[in-house]
Amino acid sequence: MAEVRSFPALHYDLNAVGNLTDVVAPPYDVIDGAERASLLARSPFNVVEIDLPESPGGDRYEHAAGTMEEWILSGILHQDRDPSVWALTQEYIGPDGSMRIRNAVLARVRVEDYGPGRIRPHERTQPGPKQDRLDLTHATRFNLSPIFSLTTRDAWPAVAPAIAGEDPWAEVLDGEGTLNRIWRISDPEVHRAVSQELDEAELLIADGHHRYETARVYRDQVGGEGAHCYTLMALTALDDPGLTVFPTHRLLTGLDDPDLVDRLNRGIEGAFETVGENEGRGDVDPAGLEGAGCLGLILADGTRRLLRLRDPDSLGALFPDHSPAYRELDAAILEKVVLDGVLGMSEADVEAKRGLAYAKTVEDATSAVGSGAAQAAFILRPTPIQQVRAVADAGETMPPKSTYFFPKIPTGIAFNPLS
Repeated sequence: MAEVRSFPALHYDLNAVGNLTDVVAPPYDVIDGAERASLLARSPFNVVEIDLPESPGGDRYEHAAGTMEEWILSGILHQDRDPSVWALTQEYIGPDGSMRIRNAVLARVRVEDYGPGRIRPHERTQPGPKQDRLDLTHATRFNLSPIFSLTTRDAWPAVAPAIAGEDPWAEVLDGEGTLNRIWRISDPEVHRAVSQELDEAELLIADGHHRYETARVYRDQVGGEGAHCYTLMALTALDDPGLTVFPTHRLLTGLDDPDLVDRLNRGIEGAFETVGENEGRGDVDPAGLEGAGCLGLILADGTRRLLRLRDPDSLGALFPDHSPAYRELDAAILEKVVLDGVLGMSEADVEAKRGLAYAKTVEDATSAVGSGAAQAAFILRPTPIQQVRAVADAGETMPPKSTYFFPKIPTGIAFNPLS
């Protein structure tokens, strides 16, 4: 059972900062140095100053805590006395060119250990980012960035009547063209309706696994009962019409040895059949193919192919300890058959991105190979949300970057106090 509750949010005072667009940011883990600088050029109060802090010669976590305190005292940030939930709609055009609207409710959720009927992960995590987020949480004592989770029950009908005909509290048009509309809802009856609807729900973490595992460690380190036993989430129903999953494509780098390239080619020929061989600008998007292990391939020599695993009956032997849903994951098949089996890359290599990079679109993958930044690209199909759930239901976690949930939930809408 998921315990979902309203919370007394800390949030930007729009009268002080002018508009929310200039002070929100994408999640910390997709921001590079150039984008961080660009965000701060918009406003010195942009949330990256505390969520992705820098302090040359000093402690960056202390810098984040001190900056938050300064912003609170100067009125940049306002602490609500009364609890609220926040309604968020995101109108976006996805990588496939279609326009959609996705709905979410921001609330605090009791931190639970993973398990059936409660909260489930779907991707593997790494220790480095978890330690970074833990240090930041101890310093600030706030959840700064919401975890994006999918729910087996839908709380949106509980909040929709409260915002119907009401102007949003704020609107944010982000750099990817997503229009975010945000409403702050203080009605206790709405809070109760959201809680009741989701009390029987199971939650599947879509984006923010490191932040959730950080919340578990933080809860245990503080100990006892209190606000630290909850974490901030953006909750979207699994059957929300605007929910889509897009693929993340794989780029192979560092293939400078001709013998290694030859080994890759021979390994691919042995494990996969060519569904279509397209030179030049031929289609390498496997989205329309059926069967296990369907991939697009782009090589530096101009080869462009659509591939399908030759022997799907071999999946049981390849993944003897995994569920049928996991065995048919394109990302898992690619990792096991090619990255591990052909190139000898370990799970640790994959997680550390040694010889591996990612691209969000076929165009980006093609460009990376064409420029020499990568020597090969594998184009993946989207993982159906039903398959994501089936893997989680089996208690398993998928390879990193198996899913690409778009758009991201902005950081900076509201912060959840942990003390």
